[in-house]
Amino acid sequence: MPTTADFERMLRGVALRVTRPRLAALSAVHDHPHADTDSIIRVVREDLGEVSHQAVYDVLRALTAAGLVRRIQPAGSPARYESRVGDNHHHVVCRSCGAIADVDCAVGATPCSTASDDHGFAIDEAEVVYRGLCPGCSTAHPS
Repeated sequence: MPTTADFERMLRGVALRVTRPRLAALSAVHDHPHADTDSIIRVVREDLGEVSHQAVYDVLRALTAAGLVRRIQPAGSPARYESRVGDNHHHVVCRSCGAIADVDCAVGATPCSTASDDHGFAIDEAEVVYRGLCPGCSTAHPS
């Protein structure tokens, strides 16, 4: 788990000023993978006290633009944030409780980025979402 000093280096490394809201939000995303914005706001407020929704939205936007966090939004789900950036991984989403977990590519570095017809696009990322029931929900609702 990264330390505050690590987070400060990350921010400086992408030319962002080190501020308490940025440190708190970056830490929240690292501590709570796939958290939605409201959850991140709660964690930031637990750490800093009163911080506006807009301030956290602005921080998340800056962290995403800088490549320090990734914003994902599976269909039917609010936007969520994760600290795993810089690779081509996918997600599995529980149809019942909404839990999300990372899934590595099945073969090679970026096999899903090879489209059968790229229509002239320079593809550098693919988004695959697997859906099903998580272990807790599948035992609670056997088929």
